[in-house]
Amino acid sequence: MLSNQLTPAPPTRLVRSLGVLGVLFLTLSVTTPASSVFVIVPGMLQEAGTGAIWALAIAAVVCVATAYIYAELSSAWPVAGGEYVMVARTLGPLAGFVMLGVNVFNNLLFLPVAGLGISEVLAIVVPGLPVIPVAVAVVAGSALIGLLNIRVNALVTGAFLVLEVIALVAVVALGGLDMVRPLGDLLAAPVMVSDGALGPVSAVSIGVATSIAIFALNGYGAAVYFGEEMHQAPQKITRTIMLALGLTLLLEVIPILALLVGAPDLKAALASANPFGELVQVRGGDTVAQWIAVGVALAIVNAIIAWVLACARFFYGTARDRAWGRPLDTWMTAIHPRFGSPWLGTLIIGAVGIATCFIPLQVLLVLSGSGLVVIYAGIAVATIAGRRSGATAHAAYRMPLYPLAPIVTLIALGFVVYYSWQDLGEGRPGLIATAAQVAGSAAYYWFVVKRRGAWHVHIPDNEEPPA
Repeated sequence: MLSNQLTPAPPTRLVRSLGVLGVLFLTLSVTTPASSVFVIVPGMLQEAGTGAIWALAIAAVVCVATAYIYAELSSAWPVAGGEYVMVARTLGPLAGFVMLGVNVFNNLLFLPVAGLGISEVLAIVVPGLPVIPVAVAVVAGSALIGLLNIRVNALVTGAFLVLEVIALVAVVALGGLDMVRPLGDLLAAPVMVSDGALGPVSAVSIGVATSIAIFALNGYGAAVYFGEEMHQAPQKITRTIMLALGLTLLLEVIPILALLVGAPDLKAALASANPFGELVQVRGGDTVAQWIAVGVALAIVNAIIAWVLACARFFYGTARDRAWGRPLDTWMTAIHPRFGSPWLGTLIIGAVGIATCFIPLQVLLVLSGSGLVVIYAGIAVATIAGRRSGATAHAAYRMPLYPLAPIVTLIALGFVVYYSWQDLGEGRPGLIATAAQVAGSAAYYWFVVKRRGAWHVHIPDNEEPPA
């Protein structure tokens, strides 16, 4: 009797109200193709020039392999906690908690990093916007929107996504419809800007650009965070992940090709911090360029909203698994009686996101480190372990040509780590920061979590709620 009274009541379940389309809208909003093209890709072009095409091709192979991994593990455990649940169920609680810790950093730091970039994107429309106040306002507003019902948020992000696609289509039209150079030449003899002139691309440059491209294409696996709110998730989440990756590839690769074949001055485009904006301005004029800038800014806002939603569900899962202790576990599993959202957890995430907007952007980029490498490697090994132990035997989906996908992913990640270590500016400090996250998470597990007793991840049943 007394032990039953001391045992916390199970948290309220999330409500299943989404289909494939709703989760697809949310997942594509997390991948945010427009902001990847306008914000991340310029760094890839500066690093490898037209060799970015080969970097994208390699990254696409890696992402397809990783998507198969996500698809199999997500069909086995379509749980809000995401990757750490997959790893804990196959590799044990310590490995699972380390994955949880790395994801905490990656999930929370995305909000300020994205928010702090909005003022620069809008500089062509409203010059001199204050960086930090704009970021704070966007993160706060996104958190408030995140309180709403998940179906409402799926519609909101879907509407923003349409504007994002229109911006990318405009880039393709302005660049690709007036080709200055053939694509074959760019593939056969890739060039980059070196010492103010165009020169051949090195293998190292393509390697570094590949790691940037993997990051730019990332996000398709976020579908698993919405698995507990999806009807027939074990059967349908695989399709959602694959559709999200396929559309992300189309929406990012085609505009990049359009820029490279259509830029009037290739050297200037490869060296520019805003090559897509400049292409639009030259070909479409100032008004079109301003509208495209607004569209990209909305894409970033959309990504922040979607990430607040995903992050809230991730922390809901961690709190349900008693990762933090009272009262945080109780707060982050509280479900709003009307909206069905983890509302206190959403507000906490918004508050942390606002606070981290005051940290310098360069520090945030280093702290976010190379967590994606650990996450991808973790689920790749989890797939192999799950197959060997039979832990994933119940999965509704089994990847083809196993074990090709996890092997390709692990080999590619080895190259990413190698080339990142050569980058003394951000790559090596990022790897060191990620190693510190791994060590800190392991220490927290051993000295805090494990002392409370055995740690288990909770797997809710997949039964549909009564009508």
